[in-house]
Amino acid sequence: MGIFSKIKKAWYDTIVWEMIDEEFYETLEENLIMADLGAGAAADAVKRLREVVYDKSIQNGEGVKQALRDILEEKLTVGSTALDLSTKPSVVLVIGVNGVGKTTSIGKLADRLRRKEKKRVLLCAADTFRAAAGDQLEIWADRAKCEIVRSKEGADPGAVLFDALSAAKARGVDVVLCDTAGRLHNKANLMAELGKLRKIIDREAPDAAKETLLVLDATTGQNGLQQAKVFKEIAGLTGIILTKLDGTAKGGICVAIAQELGVPVKYVGLGEGIDDLEPFDAKEFLKNFI
Repeated sequence: MGIFSKIKKAWYDTIVWEMIDEEFYETLEENLIMADLGAGAAADAVKRLREVVYDKSIQNGEGVKQALRDILEEKLTVGSTALDLSTKPSVVLVIGVNGVGKTTSIGKLADRLRRKEKKRVLLCAADTFRAAAGDQLEIWADRAKCEIVRSKEGADPGAVLFDALSAAKARGVDVVLCDTAGRLHNKANLMAELGKLRKIIDREAPDAAKETLLVLDATTGQNGLQQAKVFKEIAGLTGIILTKLDGTAKGGICVAIAQELGVPVKYVGLGEGIDDLEPFDAKEFLKNFI
């Protein structure tokens, strides 16, 4: 049983897959919207499903499900789901509001990169705004058996990142995972803060492969999508880490993110354990979603 088997799919319990009539399509569209696919994506998926079912004379429920999976897989294909770790060091900025599982995701990703991909990982505690953020990240550094660079609360995040990049180069680190302040207090301030971190990366590691990952809580659904739009505008995202996907029956948010943002989901969190973060696989996800 893979990690995606934890996905709840109660959204289609009321759909009779063997009765392919007008009522079936209407019910399917309503349920896809309820599953957080988004009204536009749901309507388009059902429209295309009608065409495929008609063109291929599909007459059984399993055939309809597979056709829908194929349509949604195409919608999910908006870029590489793999991290670009092609340089040493590579730098991954991790952003997002507080409470979405950002620090936990960084710790899980660090553990995965060290154990499964044999990378030397350094954590950068550049969230110096929130009390105890550095302490939490240090706990995860210990769990993941990774190094960490941190400073005191209220320190300049840019200075912490500078120190982390200097340490990474000196120690032969493969990947720097940088935590950032999780607040949407003010777009201009947030833009300035992230812009400063970017300048430091460009100056200190000009040739480094760079990723900017936004952590989103799947249980917040369309509200999370609005957050994501703001962060994309400010930070230029390269990917999404979607947490708590096991806590919602609305897994369609994966499709909505791809359609609305044009940004791939790169990792998903489906549990509390250190192993419960996996690279996103559209085929495996859709087998368990539909």
